[in-house]
Amino acid sequence: MAEIIQRDGTWAFDGTTVRITPGLHRSVPLFRQTYGEIAVPLEAVAGVVFEPERKRGRLRMRLREGADPLLHATGGRLPDPADPYRLAVDVDRAGVAEYVAEEIRRSLLLDQIPNDPTKAYLLPGPPVPVSVRSSDGTVSFDGIQVRIDWADTSDRVKRATGPRIINIADVVGVEWLPNSGYEDGFLRFVTRETTFSKLPPEKDPYALDLWGSARRDLLTALVATAVTARLPHPSTRTGVEYAERDRRLTAAVPPSADHHDVLLRRLRELGELYRDGVLTDEEFAMTKAAVLRGF
Repeated sequence: MAEIIQRDGTWAFDGTTVRITPGLHRSVPLFRQTYGEIAVPLEAVAGVVFEPERKRGRLRMRLREGADPLLHATGGRLPDPADPYRLAVDVDRAGVAEYVAEEIRRSLLLDQIPNDPTKAYLLPGPPVPVSVRSSDGTVSFDGIQVRIDWADTSDRVKRATGPRIINIADVVGVEWLPNSGYEDGFLRFVTRETTFSKLPPEKDPYALDLWGSARRDLLTALVATAVTARLPHPSTRTGVEYAERDRRLTAAVPPSADHHDVLLRRLRELGELYRDGVLTDEEFAMTKAAVLRGF
């Protein structure tokens, strides 16, 4: 067993699994403490390195592409201190950190772990149900449905439409950008109906606009990861190629009767909101155009 215990957390390696446990000190980011312990199988690891510095070093683990739904959902946008695959190491424990890193590297070599992308997620992501209260509302996921309950401070268009419930079967992707404190972030659930929607996050009823506490809003990555873990693995599709294929299929195949019904229903809902004075002329025109683009 190779193990290092620091105020920032603990890494323990038994030859097959790296068990990462966040520290309980107040300096440890809320996101890492909430995400909790992560058991990383050796086959998910691409490499590990210790980076020594004058006062404090860092252990960093690099995972194979496609192994972790957290890394896929966040797209490398997690702030460095919130990265669970990073451990701050006191200077007097540098030797232990080097030993842990070397043990993991030796096992990678002996077990001939490949460095190429994986074909399936090797980590499960956070357990469900999971619920997070953000600046724009509360988002919950039970493994089957995503539910968004808007806050009193949410845009009135969102509040007028009521809670948003999205079946996981209808979700084709998750987009997440953290609130940096200087720039707003968002969590958006892309569905078959909204693939081409261009509504800004503050008005998109399928998106949370993250503008408040960066520390609290960062927790929305938990929901983004839990949903991502239950979507088809990215190896089954490739970005531009997948989008182009969908565009061509959409253009080639006439809309089904179900799609027409959904479109008419959404247009009727918008018309009612407009007649009731909830939407302005500009908001109605912009939202209607986005809905039509989605079909």
